[in-house]
Amino acid sequence: MEVDFGLRGAAITAVGEEAAAIEALGFGGVGVTETNGNPFLAAAQAAQATSRVRVSTSIALAFPRTPMDVAYTAWDLQALAAGRFALGLGTQVRAHVERRYGAVWSKPAARMREYVLALHAIWDAWETGGELRFEGEFFRHTLMPPNFRPPPAAHPRPPVLLAAVRERMTEVVGEVADGLLGHAFCTPDVLRDVTLPALERGIQRGGRAREDVEVVAGVFVALDDAGWEANRRRVAFYGSTPGYRHVLDHHDLGSLFDALHAASRAGAWKDMPALVDDDVLALFCVRGDDPAAVAAEVRARVGGLADRVALVAEDTPASAIAPVAAALR
Repeated sequence: MEVDFGLRGAAITAVGEEAAAIEALGFGGVGVTETNGNPFLAAAQAAQATSRVRVSTSIALAFPRTPMDVAYTAWDLQALAAGRFALGLGTQVRAHVERRYGAVWSKPAARMREYVLALHAIWDAWETGGELRFEGEFFRHTLMPPNFRPPPAAHPRPPVLLAAVRERMTEVVGEVADGLLGHAFCTPDVLRDVTLPALERGIQRGGRAREDVEVVAGVFVALDDAGWEANRRRVAFYGSTPGYRHVLDHHDLGSLFDALHAASRAGAWKDMPALVDDDVLALFCVRGDDPAAVAAEVRARVGGLADRVALVAEDTPASAIAPVAAALR
């Protein structure tokens, strides 16, 4: 199983060095995310500093950018990475799209579905030299003069991976995308009972096969008490968010969501981790000081369900997680 490790919040001047270190440690992929900077600039730095690992945006926000803008950027990053780039896209929530980015939010699943179709229509035109004519409900791309077409690519177009938490977006992944970027705030039961059936419905709707869609599972891991407590804070944060409530509901923990959400609305962020007891945290986080044992538990949770795993280790360096990744390969 290939193992990815993410560069969460790394300074842009440090991304290349950190990505090269992750590659040297034996990981299969480096993920850069959109938090306090531009993920495409970070991906460019990671691509130039590495030669083997897959470099992915995990995730970049789709809706503040047009499909044409992202098509050009991903095309160039695929060339820069010599075919090792994966375009991971996500929606974010309405407040951030509208109030932070000043962009349009509507019908997120339908909009994302059309977004992916638009990307492929643009890439089709570039690859074949044919006319660009994509006209949908949300996006319209009908102009592509010769001077604005990129030169022929030496590598296949980048795979499009979508972050999905709820069932409708997961169905969109199965229908039109190349892969699912699973969230670490997900238990094996939810992955098995909710996520994968939704993915299969989308696959059937799109007339595709399961092997056409890669599943990347996220798993929290903790090697010591500090990592355990850091992950408790992260689980408390996600557990307070309405979009993730269904995960807690699946385990009859709706009352925990209510308490976490109320605390977040009151600004009592420092009090929230105490609401997540060890039994709840263990649903999401694998804990242990023996890398082989941690790897065995990760494999027990997502092996046979996912094709690839992203290890999420809050406040833990990649060098400490590398033995777990080695045991998983």
